[in-house]
Amino acid sequence: MASSRSDSRSGSRSDSRSDFAALLRAWRDRLSPADAGFTVTDGRRAPGLRREELAQLAGLSVDYVLRLEQRRAKNPSAQVAGALARALQLSRAERDQLYRSAGLLPPQDGTVSTHVPAGIQRLAARLGDVPIGVFTADWTLVWWNTMWSALLGDAAVVPATERNLARALFGNGAAHAAMLPVRSEKGQGAFEASIVADLKDAASRYPADVQLDRLVRELREISGAFAHLWATETAAAQHTTDRKTIRHPEIGDILLDCDVLIVPGADLRMVTYTAAAGGSDAGKLDLLRVTGGRTAPAPP
Repeated sequence: MASSRSDSRSGSRSDSRSDFAALLRAWRDRLSPADAGFTVTDGRRAPGLRREELAQLAGLSVDYVLRLEQRRAKNPSAQVAGALARALQLSRAERDQLYRSAGLLPPQDGTVSTHVPAGIQRLAARLGDVPIGVFTADWTLVWWNTMWSALLGDAAVVPATERNLARALFGNGAAHAAMLPVRSEKGQGAFEASIVADLKDAASRYPADVQLDRLVRELREISGAFAHLWATETAAAQHTTDRKTIRHPEIGDILLDCDVLIVPGADLRMVTYTAAAGGSDAGKLDLLRVTGGRTAPAPP
């Protein structure tokens, strides 16, 4: 009997991996490259995304995506499933199906959602000349375009658990180390206070979110500034246009308008950086579009 139950569980895991691989391939073939922000050329054979494009969007290696589709990679994590669901622009029902096929419990109601609706991704992809990052209610970065990487650094090199603005501001890990010097015209103190107020608001609306609770506890322990703001800030600030000077390692200081756009019904924040046409800062953004943030030749 024990052997029979063991065989049954083994077969279930095999079927699950088969379903996950099949779904991954089918949804990759379904997604238009143009909707994902890629340029479509006449010589393109694949009707949907290439594996390397999916890997780029999800922040994974091409080899790992290949192993997932060939059923050679086992037990993808919730972070991987979530990244793939966003990259493939899945609906909530499809996202939950992908999670279950990986043997994972889908994200539950009452926790901070990391789902980025397909329409928001298509809109952001069509604004490819503008640096855009999409953040959740707890200021975790879940989607960004190539111009965002060119301006602020590639978030894919930062572990997924560290891609949080509060961690960048108050933490001592990879997010903090990767953050470029940014100066706000409203003052750094006001900016930091607004982020903490947003976190307090998110914590009040998502009291069952374990990751949010862990984030707050960790930052209160390691940052006196965060602990003070957490104890004193009482209301989430209304975000308006700010002007920020970003010290880019290759092109120097660049002054940009920063806007935070709220996505109704999705509890997301879309952050954009723009410059008035014709000025020197607009010229620096143009340079970033051409070079991808590197003015020196890439190493061989």
